[in-house]
Formats: sequence, structure tokens, C-alpha cells
Amino acid sequence: MLTLATYNVNGIRAAQRRGFGGWVRRRCPDVICLQEVRCPADKVPLDVFDGYHVVYCPGTLAGRNGVAVMTRTPVAAVRTWGGQVFSIAGGQLSPVAPELVGMAGGTLARPLAEFVDEGRYIEVDLADEPVTVGCLYLPKGDSLLAPSVRTRTPTPEQLEGVRGRYERKMRFFEGFGPQLARSRRAALRAGRQFVLVGDFNVARDTADVKNWRPAQKASGFLPEERAWLAEQLGPRTLVDVVRSLHPDENGPYSWWSWMGQAFARDTGWRIDYHLATPRLARTAVSGTTERDEDPSARVSDHCPVVVEYDTAQL
Repeated sequence: MLTLATYNVNGIRAAQRRGFGGWVRRRCPDVICLQEVRCPADKVPLDVFDGYHVVYCPGTLAGRNGVAVMTRTPVAAVRTWGGQVFSIAGGQLSPVAPELVGMAGGTLARPLAEFVDEGRYIEVDLADEPVTVGCLYLPKGDSLLAPSVRTRTPTPEQLEGVRGRYERKMRFFEGFGPQLARSRRAALRAGRQFVLVGDFNVARDTADVKNWRPAQKASGFLPEERAWLAEQLGPRTLVDVVRSLHPDENGPYSWWSWMGQAFARDTGWRIDYHLATPRLARTAVSGTTERDEDPSARVSDHCPVVVEYDTAQL
């Protein structure tokens, strides 16, 4: 059995203070994929990773992004799109030699060139399972249709910023679609199943957003964003594992705003996913978001999404 979790921690140092380590000890997943680690490598709180081997791609944007994969045993291989990768084991941090880090998918899609140093993607081959795991933090983007843009008379500079963030996300989509296909096909050629997890900053359908009607003009639920995500899924390519386990359920949501009563009222979005190759997806025996009951116990504005895969069936 493989227990795989994805968790946008919204800053590992803040998450540690709020109880991330306690969740890890209680839940004990075999693999934990983290997004928004948001910490320089030399400032990472190493004790939070006790009992795990970690590969970490922090990127170069101070206080932003950063993806990591925690595993019980050292990984067999690690791949990124570029940028420095660090290893954490036994309370020690060390850079991974560049020659030991491969290029995910073999080659990089041209539109992704501007993102290679941002700490948005890392991919590992598990040593004890025939599975390749990709960990993604997709840009948030923006929307010119959002109420905050339409009602507050933004300055030309503010409008340009909104437009730039929207167009940047569209460029990421353009590059990541083919890049994802390359990684999936490379894993299958190597005799491995593939699963992509992480924070996509996109909700699939109306069942994935509590207040979906006004959300249709917001970043993360625009028609073009939803269409892109739909294009990545199919019965022969990738399966949305949690939705396949909960086909008729609203949610389960994985993100709630810190503002107001969003969490208490469960006014959330489902934007964190497990997208697995069909054979691996069929082995999923359980999977859901692990939402804290007490708002004061929240580690992040996201909650972990955990799936149990019966890999003995592979």
C-alpha cells in the first residue's frame, strides 16, 4: 500500500509553528509532496522532516514557491526543469550534484523556459514502488473580470499587472500540457505508472467550488482554465483520482480563504489534485481531503489531499 499526500503548506516555517510536524507524525504518509515551501534552502527547519528523505527545489524567488518531495526511502531518481535541487536526510542539508538531476520529460517545452528557476515542479522515481511522482505548483494567475478589478477603478499600472498575471498563467498552460504528456509517457516507457499531484490553482467543475456562480469570473475558475484542465484528463491518459472516488460529492474542498468565515462555513475550492495514469488510478482504495474541524488548528489555507494506492495490484 502506498499512502501519498499532497499539501500546499503556505510556507514551511509557518506550517511548522502551526502543527505540520504533528500532522506528519499522526498520519505517517509514505510520500508527501509539498508546494509553497517558500524558504531558502539554508533556512529550512530540518527537524520538521525527521524520518524522511527530502528533495527540495526552492527556486530563486525570495519567499515564494518552492516544491519538495518527502519519502521514507531515498528516491531512485529526481528530475526538474532546471534550478538547484537540495537533499535533506538525517538532519543534514546538501546540494544535489547537477549531473544527478535529470530533465523531466527529457526536453523542456519552450514556453516553460521563463519558469525554470521558480521552484514549480519536481519529479521523482520511487525506489520501492514502480511509480513516478510529479509535484506541481501552478501559477495563480488573475482575471480582468474579477469584482475587485471591475468595481475599484484600478490604475493603468494595476490593470497591466492583472493582465500580465493572466497571460503568464496562459503561457504556463501552453507549455505544461505537452510537458506533462512527456513526463507521463517517459514513465510508462520505463515501466512505471505516473501520478501528478499538487496545487493547480484551477477548479474543474461546479462541484469543485462552493460558490461557483460568482467564481466563473475569478481566476481559477475561468472557462479557459477549466478547459485546459479537462484537456489533460482522459480514460487513456490521466484520471482525477479523488473525483473518481467521490463522483457525486460537492468537493471535497482543499482550499479556503483565510478571510471571514470561509473555513467555518466550508466555502471552499477543490484545486489540489492527484492525476494518475489509469492503471494506477484503479488501485486507489481511498482518498479525500483531510480538513481540520477546528479553524484555529489550520496549518495552511490548504489542507492535505491523501490517497491510498494498493500498488500490489500493479
